[in-house]
Amino acid sequence: MKISENDMNSSLQTKFADPSQGVYFVGTTPPKASTDDMQMAEIADKLLERLAHIDFDGLIVYDIQDESARIDKPRPFPFIGTKDPRAYSKLLGDKSGLPMITYKSVSQRDRQDFRSWLEDAWNVYGVRDLVLVGSPSQSADIKLSLTDAYDEIGNHQLPFNLGGVTIAERHAKKGNEHQRIYDKSSNGCQFFVSQAVYDADATVDLLSSYGELCKNNGQQPQRIILTFTPCGSAKTLEFMQWLGISVPAETRDQIIEAANPLGESIRICRNNLDRILDACLPLDIPIGLNIESLTNRKDEIEASIRLYKLLKVTLEERLAERQAERS
Repeated sequence: MKISENDMNSSLQTKFADPSQGVYFVGTTPPKASTDDMQMAEIADKLLERLAHIDFDGLIVYDIQDESARIDKPRPFPFIGTKDPRAYSKLLGDKSGLPMITYKSVSQRDRQDFRSWLEDAWNVYGVRDLVLVGSPSQSADIKLSLTDAYDEIGNHQLPFNLGGVTIAERHAKKGNEHQRIYDKSSNGCQFFVSQAVYDADATVDLLSSYGELCKNNGQQPQRIILTFTPCGSAKTLEFMQWLGISVPAETRDQIIEAANPLGESIRICRNNLDRILDACLPLDIPIGLNIESLTNRKDEIEASIRLYKLLKVTLEERLAERQAERS
């Protein structure tokens, strides 16, 4: 297959190439698997209508998997299978005209199945920006490792704009997440999306280590897209912790004991972003934002829009200050 010059670079690659500019995304999940095409279109329309008054670069569409094998505790919200993320990405992209970053969990397929998935993603669904995710549990039945998936894409003729996931909590435990980011870059990853940030110290430690590693090796750091989410209830907080999101005890108490937990969580996210930017902007790490709601509660969805607006202004102001200092 001949790849046209226009297909060689996604529109996001162009935006990612300027480290002085932020990039801004909204995270979403596909509708449940039982949703028919008409219902899925209505859900997409409702989402885009909700986002019509904010300026964003694209959407991140997750590939939701049952992670029960990762942890002994019961899942706070029941797992429900979803529609193919590729199909939802295409629908949202066609309706909005914006780029879509599509997640793909790779462990359930062997190499041949994954190769076919990639070809359909490119040719049928128009996927250009792709984030691969490995198995959440080492005890799971892994048919394809993340390393083998990167290898398959490396041998493939379709030039996806490839991204990876980074988890500060892993760095806090093992101290090597910065090296994992660096190694994934060698495997073709051009950007990384973080797990939701509530522990600023863990993220600062990770990004500081990564920035220093890149500096010592004469490499430009890849773009890190920081994920933030509002939290308005003890149930949501329980779900966040079940997902592996680190929430310091003091932060948990601040949210739960606040008269307005959602407002308090937004304030905490803003403060966390400022602390992270204090640490990583001097290291020339290009930053982006991804704002999501972890539940379908109306108040948390609406809060995620408020959080998006606040954090985008915060990042834009800090980047402008950085540019002014350099000029």
